[in-house]
Amino acid sequence: METKQRYTFKKDEKLKSRKAIEQLFSGGKSFSNFPFRVLWNFNETSTAPLQTGFAVSSKHFKKAVDRNRVKRLMREAYRLQKNELQDQLKEQQKHLAVFFIYVGNELPEYQFIFDKIGNVLSRLLKITDENN
Repeated sequence: METKQRYTFKKDEKLKSRKAIEQLFSGGKSFSNFPFRVLWNFNETSTAPLQTGFAVSSKHFKKAVDRNRVKRLMREAYRLQKNELQDQLKEQQKHLAVFFIYVGNELPEYQFIFDKIGNVLSRLLKITDENN
């Protein structure tokens, strides 16, 4: 019988370590895929194969309610689409840290965020293939 795929975003998959975030911002690679700027780096210290952080600029979104909404939409879209990348990293026994920064200045619709996160994750999938 077939096992169902679980779509989770657990505590150890969240990028929270100040040291890891500083390392990502100082020595990580980045690319842009509007409305996101994505920083990524391979690291060996993390417990999960894929750790992710999300940020939204207070320059464009003055109200915390709006910033939190955008982050919530980003996390949900990511949670539903990350499994393919996560499985590939487990298979290769690599650890990847990723940080999504929303650089748009308008409150987005969920479907737009979902599509763009999918594009970013497929690009990260290609990057991990090249570095294998």
